[in-house]
Amino acid sequence: MQFKDVIGQQATKQHLAEMVEQNRLSHALLFLGKEGSGALPLALAFAQYIVSLPQPSPVVEDLFGGMSALEPVPAFIHPDNISSQTSFQRAEQLIHPDLHFSYPVIPRKSGDKPVSADYISEWREFIKSYPYGNVYDWLQFIGADNKQGNITADECNHIIHQLSLKSFESEYKVLLLWMPEYLGKEGNKLLKLIEEPPPNTLFILVAENDEQILPTILSRCQLVKIPMLENSDVEKALTERAKATPEAARQIAGICEGNYREALQLMQHADEDWQSLLREWLNATLKGGPIAQIKFTEEVSKLGREKQKQFLRYFNHLLEQSIRIKVLGADNVLLGDNEKDFAQRLNKIASVSQQQGIIEELDRAAYYVERNANAKMLFQALTIKLYHIIQNKTLILMG
Repeated sequence: MQFKDVIGQQATKQHLAEMVEQNRLSHALLFLGKEGSGALPLALAFAQYIVSLPQPSPVVEDLFGGMSALEPVPAFIHPDNISSQTSFQRAEQLIHPDLHFSYPVIPRKSGDKPVSADYISEWREFIKSYPYGNVYDWLQFIGADNKQGNITADECNHIIHQLSLKSFESEYKVLLLWMPEYLGKEGNKLLKLIEEPPPNTLFILVAENDEQILPTILSRCQLVKIPMLENSDVEKALTERAKATPEAARQIAGICEGNYREALQLMQHADEDWQSLLREWLNATLKGGPIAQIKFTEEVSKLGREKQKQFLRYFNHLLEQSIRIKVLGADNVLLGDNEKDFAQRLNKIASVSQQQGIIEELDRAAYYVERNANAKMLFQALTIKLYHIIQNKTLILMG
C-alpha cells in the first residue's frame, strides 16, 4: 500500500514525507484517528515505506586514513515512488522480515496464550479485504463472537524479543501496534523499550481514543492526528473504488460524516427507501396515534441493528440539511429535489432548537442500538420523546 492508495489525508501525507526527508522521524509515533478516517491504512503505508527505504552504504577507511562511503548516499525517495524498491513488494504483502504487527487477539481454545503472530495469515487477509475496518470487524473476522480481544503480557514479551534482534535487510525495524487501547497494565512492560529502543527501531501505534491508552505510553509518543475524511474524498472513493453511482455517492458522503467504513456499510443498503420509512414514522408520531406508532415500532425493530443505525443516521442527515437550508438558503445546500423538499418540510415541523434537540436524541438512540438495546422499547421511547419535542407544530408529510 502506498500513500496514493490511502483516501484523502493529503496534509498528513505531506507532513509524514517531510519528517523523513528532513530527518525528523521520531522513534515512536501515535496515529490518532476515529473509525473510518483511514488511520490504519495510512500507518500501514508509512510503515511499508520506511522498511523499503534503501540503506545508506557503510563508511570505511580509505587508503589515506580518511573515511568514505562505498557508494553515494541514496537520495530521498518520495512515498509515492517507493514501489520501485524491490523490498517494497515484500512489505506490501506483509511478509517483510523487518515489519512486525501487534493487534488484539483471542485464545483459539481454553488455556491458550495467543500472540499476534498466531493470527498473521488472518491479518494479511483482513488488511487486504477490509483496510478501513474497525476492531469489531477484525474480531468477527477471526471468529471471536462475544469473546473480548486483548493485547496480552505474552504479546508484550514477544514484541520485546522481536525488536531486540538485528534487522534483516532494512535500515529500520518497524512495529505497527493497532489499538493500544487493548493494552492493560501489562503494557508497562513496553515502556523501557519505547523510551530507549534499539537503534533504528520505529514504533507506530494506531488508536481511535487516546483517553483509553496508558498515560505512560501516550507520553512517550509523538502524536500524528488523522482528521475525518472530507466529503469530496469519500464521494470520489465511492464512485471510483466502490462503483457507486454519483447520486448515491453524494448522498452517502453527506451522511457518513467522513467515516469511510460507515460509507461502505451504507452502500450495502443504498437501495433502502429511508425517506418513506421516515415519513411513516413522523406521521405516526404526530398524527397517527398509539396504534400507528406501535405498528411502526414493530416494523423498524425487524430491520436489524445495522439498518436501524443507518436509518437514524439518515434522519440526522436530513435534519442537519434542513438547518442549513434555514440558515443559508435552499440554493446553498447540495441535495436532490426529493430530499430538499423533505428537509424544507422538516423546517415547518420544528424550529432550529427543536431540530437540535431531535438530533441529540437520535445520536443517543444510535449509541444504544450499537450496544444491543431492545429495539421495540428504544424506538417506542424515542417516538414519545419526538412527539413532546415537536408537539403543537405538526404537518402531515405527504409524499
